[in-house]
Amino acid sequence: MFQIGELKLENRLILAPMAGITNLPFRRIAKKMGVSLVTSEMVSAVGLARGSGKTFNYLRSVSEERPLAVQIFGADPGIMAEAASIVVSAGADVVDINMGCPARKVVRTGGGGSLLKVPHGVAEMVRAVREACPVPLTVKMRSGWSVNHPQAYDIAPLIEEAGADAITVHPRYVTQGFSGTADWNVISRVKTLVRIPVIGNGDITTPQMALQMREETQCDAVMVGRGAVGNPWLLKQILELQEGRPLSQPGIAERQAVILEHFHLLKTMIGEQRASKAMRGLLLKYTKGLPHSSRFRGAFTGVKDLRSIMDAMDDYFAALEDSACRRIATQPAHSPMGTTAS
Repeated sequence: MFQIGELKLENRLILAPMAGITNLPFRRIAKKMGVSLVTSEMVSAVGLARGSGKTFNYLRSVSEERPLAVQIFGADPGIMAEAASIVVSAGADVVDINMGCPARKVVRTGGGGSLLKVPHGVAEMVRAVREACPVPLTVKMRSGWSVNHPQAYDIAPLIEEAGADAITVHPRYVTQGFSGTADWNVISRVKTLVRIPVIGNGDITTPQMALQMREETQCDAVMVGRGAVGNPWLLKQILELQEGRPLSQPGIAERQAVILEHFHLLKTMIGEQRASKAMRGLLLKYTKGLPHSSRFRGAFTGVKDLRSIMDAMDDYFAALEDSACRRIATQPAHSPMGTTAS
């Protein structure tokens, strides 16, 4: 059990917000894998305040994914407060303030990671949103703007004093983007500076690394992002390891079923044409590391319509299944018959 403000969560595993990734379809799949809290893509506070229909689409949700955290970004405390009220009215169970995004289009407006340049502005921002936000409020931040400006240690206490219920630390500098290695020591130090829960984030690609992060940093929970893209089973495996259960491995049929579910959910949400485009990138991630995946990628290069992509995928997984069956059939009689790893 883990608690953020008054919200009680089933476990200490959270899905990170990722632009272009953590839309409703992906959040539903992650929830099935066992995470206690899913997070939306970052949502523009200005877009919400202006009533942009495109921006409001980011707030689409279903009961099966709850509880849901909605991450908002912006530079103006008043507009951010207004946005917080809007997302709570739309059903958000947690409001998260983005103070780490390194994207140029966000930073140049004064939002995201650029907020870390002005510590007193951070406090003003959190206070304004806190006053407008009746649900748990969290902040996702980085180590600082650059290696010469490690503001996290000064800013974390200010965030707590301003009323946030938890802090997520991604221990890279804004200027790093996603290059280099996340420095978990930053998480450890922030943990010693505040009393509210600290959530660790960064470079979790195996179940063992999630446990290692908690042990090394003493963080209260772990947030997983890019490691789960194309491999949502990582989330399930982290919980299995935490609970002392054997790690499950998805078989060929399960992999294909999850991919099909993801595609179906995308098609329902954004239509066949846009879903087909999104599928091409997703399939590259879902099949990374599988046998003959490069051959499969070649099969759908240049293919644009949904049916052709699905046919190529069906042929690929049928070939994997046939190959697995032939390997089992040729095993010596005394050899143990195990399921085929995918």
